[in-house]
Amino acid sequence: MVHIPDDSDFNSFREQCENDEGWLPQYSKGGVTVWSREQEESKTVKKLKIRITCRDVCAETLYDVLHDTNYRKKWDSNMIETFDIGRLTVNADIGYYSWKCPSPLKNRDFVTLRSWLPLGNDYIIINYSVNHPKYPPKKDFVRAVSLQTGYLIKSLGANSCILYYLTQVDPRGSLPKWVVNKVSQFVAPKAMKKIYKACLKYPDWKRKHNPNYKPWVFPEQNTLPNINLSELSVQHADSLENIDESGVSEEKMHISDEEDNYSKES
Repeated sequence: MVHIPDDSDFNSFREQCENDEGWLPQYSKGGVTVWSREQEESKTVKKLKIRITCRDVCAETLYDVLHDTNYRKKWDSNMIETFDIGRLTVNADIGYYSWKCPSPLKNRDFVTLRSWLPLGNDYIIINYSVNHPKYPPKKDFVRAVSLQTGYLIKSLGANSCILYYLTQVDPRGSLPKWVVNKVSQFVAPKAMKKIYKACLKYPDWKRKHNPNYKPWVFPEQNTLPNINLSELSVQHADSLENIDESGVSEEKMHISDEEDNYSKES
């Protein structure tokens, strides 16, 4: 049953971010910490939690960056396409996102129900995968499933904040274990640093690009079509085609020059 997250969902998400009990440290370097948590019901789907302290970035700016799909096209080099499909309430919508996986893995995409909540100076954004009849799986993509993914932004004052990213995703495809390890040790920390760098440049960019347009803050600016919950169903992983990518070797994994250059900058 599709439901719009309520206060108990947001409180549960915040608790998972802030409580480290049961989480195993995976990586800690350069201000980024990564934890993982095995899920009893699944050997393939881990929970991953990442924290980064963002100096010289206020919580409000970080919240705007995570919402602003036009700006995302400037900094998210792994993104192929993203767009909003429609709105459910003033703080919930349905959206599409696809991203490039390193060759020879197939690219992935999602359709998710996203909801957000300002909490004083802090903010939460969470999502999970849904079925929308007009956006079925595409033949050139593996439709991945977000069981729960989101961000907690905690203000540390006027010009600093902490960002938590917590995700439990079934990427589909029988991925080898080294891919999962690479995500926690390399891909995820790098992605968090990329968000941080994007935040530092956002105020200047936004001043030149429709500076007063923020429908995630001002719902009256939202012109998306309304969607009825009855049109949607929860996206269950077992209903999707499972692509066997277990034979992909680490030596054949291709990481683009852009990614290599980014890691050198970090």
